[in-house]
Amino acid sequence: MAVSRAIGVLGGSFNPPHLGHLAIAADACSQLDLEQVVFVPAGAPPHKDIADNVPAAVRLEMTRLAVAGDERFSVSAVEIDLGLRFTSDTLAELHRRHAGRALAFIAGSDALLQFATWHEPATILDLALLAVAPRPGDDLHAVQAAAARWGAGRVVVLSSVTIGVSSSMIRGRVRAGQPIRYLVPPAVAGFIADSGLYHARRS
Repeated sequence: MAVSRAIGVLGGSFNPPHLGHLAIAADACSQLDLEQVVFVPAGAPPHKDIADNVPAAVRLEMTRLAVAGDERFSVSAVEIDLGLRFTSDTLAELHRRHAGRALAFIAGSDALLQFATWHEPATILDLALLAVAPRPGDDLHAVQAAAARWGAGRVVVLSSVTIGVSSSMIRGRVRAGQPIRYLVPPAVAGFIADSGLYHARRS
């Protein structure tokens, strides 16, 4: 009998989703031998406000556009539909929906460094492997040390490509009338331009 492969979970505001998100998901798929990565746009994240008050439905649509055509990726509206705010609750629901499947929660190294302040971090680690993607300029020794504090085999640091792009950068470039081509998937750039998001003047 074939052994079921784990499912990756990548959460975020996705305001907007960009090529960095896709690169991290692809690296996690490869290095952890994941069957798929589920992108989970946040409804109302507890740690920050949604910039520009972009509605959840709009961020969900952009995320679907971003992953379209890649069979490794899918999108779940679980946090939006159920009003979930904490990662532990999201993982518990996904664990229920994918009974018997191991989960890997994918996050940036900034999340790892703040992980002790998260809601029920021990529960998160009980429900999923924490897979950490380094960010540009990271001290990898410090990231590895932070991972080790949570116990052997509970946190893994990915050998992930580091791309110096962020959602806040994209929003700023749109407001400044600067191009975002090659920073977001073409369908996302078109959506932003067509809908006038972030005071877009051109894509």
